[in-house]
Amino acid sequence: SLQGFQITHSLGGGTGSGMGTLLISKIREEFPDRMMATFSVVPSPKVSDTVVEPYNATLSVHQLVENSDETFCIDNEALYDICMKTLKLPQPSYDDLNHLVSSVMSGVTTSLRYPGQLNSDLRKLAVNLVPFPRLHFFMVGYAPLTSLGSQSFRSLSVPQLTQQMFDAKNMMAASDPRNGRYLTVAAFFRGKVSVKEVEDEMYKVQTKNSSYFVEWI
Repeated sequence: SLQGFQITHSLGGGTGSGMGTLLISKIREEFPDRMMATFSVVPSPKVSDTVVEPYNATLSVHQLVENSDETFCIDNEALYDICMKTLKLPQPSYDDLNHLVSSVMSGVTTSLRYPGQLNSDLRKLAVNLVPFPRLHFFMVGYAPLTSLGSQSFRSLSVPQLTQQMFDAKNMMAASDPRNGRYLTVAAFFRGKVSVKEVEDEMYKVQTKNSSYFVEWI
């Protein structure tokens, strides 16, 4: 059966913000009981093409608040920073940026395609992550980061992966999480990892960084 829809669009341009959110609202009208997840590229003042980007983004965010169930926020500034500072790519191409976005999409939807302990579909993911219906905007941290076509890989432990996931340099939105507080967090691990090790590491994250998590959720 149909679980829901995933939409990728940019909020900076007229097509992604206007046409994209119109499409989302029309799908919502036709399929009100299905989940709507969006991967939305939000504009950044450091990587800006046009002066109307803030207007486009402001107007389209209102539509996402009303018609989306899960919105994963990505911005070009963070993508460029990851490519240039972490992956050491002097001139990132759109292919490099899209590779990061597609990796995030693949990671977020892993539990839909492979067996897992939690969040086995879009609805369960929303139930576990969204504290209030209108607060469904997420920042995504991803690890390990690899460049497009990279042939060299190294094995990382669960603590290393967790540390990288929560590092501001691995966030797909140019925002330092240390300046705010987490309402909810979900961590997806792929591969041969121990469930107990993951649970222990998540407990350590919460207790060691308790000031970064709200107490009332």
